[in-house]
Amino acid sequence: MSAVDRKPGTGFEQDVRPLLRARPGLALAGVDTGSTPGFSGSKKLGTALRAARESELSELQRLIYAGATAGARHRVLLVLQGMDTSGKGGVIQHVLGGLSPHGVHTHGFGRPTPEEAAQHFLERVRRQLPRPGVIGAFDRSHYEDVLVPVVHDMLEDRQLERRYAEIREFEQELAEDGTIVVKVFLHLGRDEQRQNLMARLGDRTKQWKFDPSDLTARSRWDVYMAAYERAIDATDADHAPWYVVPTDRKWYARAVVQELLISALAGLHLDWPDPQYDVGEMRRRLAAL
Repeated sequence: MSAVDRKPGTGFEQDVRPLLRARPGLALAGVDTGSTPGFSGSKKLGTALRAARESELSELQRLIYAGATAGARHRVLLVLQGMDTSGKGGVIQHVLGGLSPHGVHTHGFGRPTPEEAAQHFLERVRRQLPRPGVIGAFDRSHYEDVLVPVVHDMLEDRQLERRYAEIREFEQELAEDGTIVVKVFLHLGRDEQRQNLMARLGDRTKQWKFDPSDLTARSRWDVYMAAYERAIDATDADHAPWYVVPTDRKWYARAVVQELLISALAGLHLDWPDPQYDVGEMRRRLAAL
């Protein structure tokens, strides 16, 4: 029996995974970004739910980390994508912030450096992959390389399709090596983003986070949505699923991402590794010292 016994979707009215899993022919315009699928409670209840389950995720993290010391290859890669102000950093802070730093690796991908631009687009991603036993989280990821170039007409269709194929092969390779890949598109509403950006500009403590290029991206909103739809449709797979999470209500998105991680880890049926020594003998030697 595994050390953690639970049912997927605990705390929600139903399992959110089938509710939020991307479907072929995804139309982002048809998703209500202010909705909370699988949860009908208030912000207060949703925030309390996430706080109450921090210990559950922490226990699972300790289990996967312990397993790696005995040679297990399991690790987790959480990929977070979304428009500016969709809350990628907040998810990392609120969902992973309470875990042991020894078992967490996070990385944010910005514009490639000249050195990175001269390499294959997956090279810088490979350098940031979590090692066995670790939960890794990407704030933006390799998907930027099939989004930004598309929006700015920098790739021909055949080049784009080749990149999709390379991503599929890359994620298949990760899965075969023991990596649980969880990909989340934090789907923010256009009106909500406007409010977020206005609030950022109106708060001196957050103005440093504003980038004028955010306005350029916002002006191409529909083009970005089409690029996301195409990328998600081309790379969704059972071993590397995409979840489209409404995120106007950030408390809901955080609770969902926490649930996705807990469900993924619980599905491994983890248990504490057996010690590679005689426990009784160690006790006797310790008592004799």
